[in-house]
Amino acid sequence: MKPTGFRPRLFAQAGKGARQWGPFTMAYSPDFRGASRPFGGVSQAAALDQGLRAYLLRVYNWMASGLLLTAITAYAVAETSLRDAFYHPVMTQFGQLVIRPTGLATIAMFAPLAFVMVLSFGINRLSRPAAQALYWAFCVTMGASLANILLIYTGTSIATTFFVTAGTFAAMSIWGYTTKTDLSRMGSFLFMGLIGIVLASLVNLFVHSSAVAFAVSVIGVVVFTGLTAYDTQRIKSSYVNFAYAEGPEAAAKRSVYDALSLYLNFINLFMLLLQFTGDRRQ
Repeated sequence: MKPTGFRPRLFAQAGKGARQWGPFTMAYSPDFRGASRPFGGVSQAAALDQGLRAYLLRVYNWMASGLLLTAITAYAVAETSLRDAFYHPVMTQFGQLVIRPTGLATIAMFAPLAFVMVLSFGINRLSRPAAQALYWAFCVTMGASLANILLIYTGTSIATTFFVTAGTFAAMSIWGYTTKTDLSRMGSFLFMGLIGIVLASLVNLFVHSSAVAFAVSVIGVVVFTGLTAYDTQRIKSSYVNFAYAEGPEAAAKRSVYDALSLYLNFINLFMLLLQFTGDRRQ
């Protein structure tokens, strides 16, 4: 059984002020439709449960490894000689020294969007190794695009926000996995909220309203917190149809896509929370 379509969800995080350059971050969710196949017998149910746990462990390993690679790349770009290739100091008319992105940094900001599009539309054509290679490349480019936060915010506030994000993400993911409530209805409202965030962010690129930016951040935190629970339940419920029933090779490739969904929820939630908890460098 093949997925009927995919919904790549995009969210542009606009920066505030002359020194902040926000990368395009995305929320991605495969659009899986279909009824679960019934499994009869205790042994089959036990095998299904064991397979589901193993599959989810693989998904979270992919996600965690991707976040680690992103963090390493961001640190390498911001704290080594690579920084000169991505950012250069500029003196403003007021005598302030600010950091401006180079052309390479601008490319890095938009590159993750290209990788998500390739992964999205190539789900039925890409081989497992190709999907995995694109995922790693995406994580590297995302790290390069996020390096600017290490230049804007203090290390302590970044670490604090990361742990807050990790705790929130873990709590919502556990709830999404264990709850008996059907969260599929919530998906439509979350997607509508995401569209509203994108439109408001695009408008705010021109009006530069702090009130709009604050509203986008608040609503964004709610949306991506909800998407974490929604995507976790979606991954669990779609396992029988699109992973377990298709065999190990298809399951291995699909785990990359499911990890991408959770990865993007985490990154977006982290960036939005950083707007509230981040302390800017002087």
